[in-house]
Amino acid sequence: MSSGEILSQSEIDALLSAISTGEVSAEEIKKEEEQRKIKTYDFKRALRFSKEQIRSLTRIHENFARLLTTFFSAKLRTYVQINVASADQIPYEEFIRSIPKMTILYLYEVPPLDGRMLIEINPNIAYSMLDRVLGGTGTSVNKIDQLTDIETKIMNNLFEKAFEQLSEAWETIAQIDPVLKGFEVNPQFLQMVSPNETVVVISLNTTIGETSGMINICIPHILLEPIIPKLSVSYWMQTEKKETKPENISALKGKVKESELEIICELGQSEITVEEFLNLSVGDSIELNNRIDEPVVVKVGHIPKFFGQLGKRNKRLAVQILDVIKEGEKDEE
Repeated sequence: MSSGEILSQSEIDALLSAISTGEVSAEEIKKEEEQRKIKTYDFKRALRFSKEQIRSLTRIHENFARLLTTFFSAKLRTYVQINVASADQIPYEEFIRSIPKMTILYLYEVPPLDGRMLIEINPNIAYSMLDRVLGGTGTSVNKIDQLTDIETKIMNNLFEKAFEQLSEAWETIAQIDPVLKGFEVNPQFLQMVSPNETVVVISLNTTIGETSGMINICIPHILLEPIIPKLSVSYWMQTEKKETKPENISALKGKVKESELEIICELGQSEITVEEFLNLSVGDSIELNNRIDEPVVVKVGHIPKFFGQLGKRNKRLAVQILDVIKEGEKDEE
């Protein structure tokens, strides 16, 4: 009996019986285990992700679970709670064997990354959501093999919009655009990758009202391979200095220089009473507080910036800048 072998219930009963009758002693079993220190390695279960990378994926999908909770709560108008239950790396074949023979399966592409990810939704959860969308209380009736075209369409629309939240959850490691590419109810018909390909399975524990079940996200190693370096702690902790390129600075200066500003030459000011204002008529004159030989105030965007002198240039009205108004200088006057 190897240390990695899983015993059936009958083998466990036989072993306990042998120990109790004295045929096998616990000391002999312990001594045998001490002698056998060799750890078996299953090449079919090749571990291609480090624990650090799995933890990073878990953090990303914890955020995704919060986004899904908010989305479904607003959409279904009932109690919804979604959280990450586990994150494991296993062969694709093992994942397919672990899910029900009849379930809800969505195949997604996430460009610009190559490959596809598989999202499995427990029928209890799917039907509870469908019942809420159709105005029911959220009762779940598992009739996955008898889905109508209308039910399929409603379910596809619901989950297609829900899993758009993936792009926001993944934005720290990749800018993806999830696209629904397929719907299936039998996992045996989906050969997404080779059976021995390592996949990461993130299981989301989901509660809708009084119904609970799992949503499993299956991500192949080949899809994550280009962004694996971004799953390390050093990537999350580092602060990249973004340097502005010279050509960008030049383009920005050019745009600023092309901006139009309103220039106002203020000839002077005057104060009159409301009665005088109401009695104004065509031809009346208003005396300003500035003399004709005094500089005028030139405003840029209604803010005093210069002192100027009025005149003409090429038979057009013009103003000559005489001095710059320093901050607070105009207020003191």
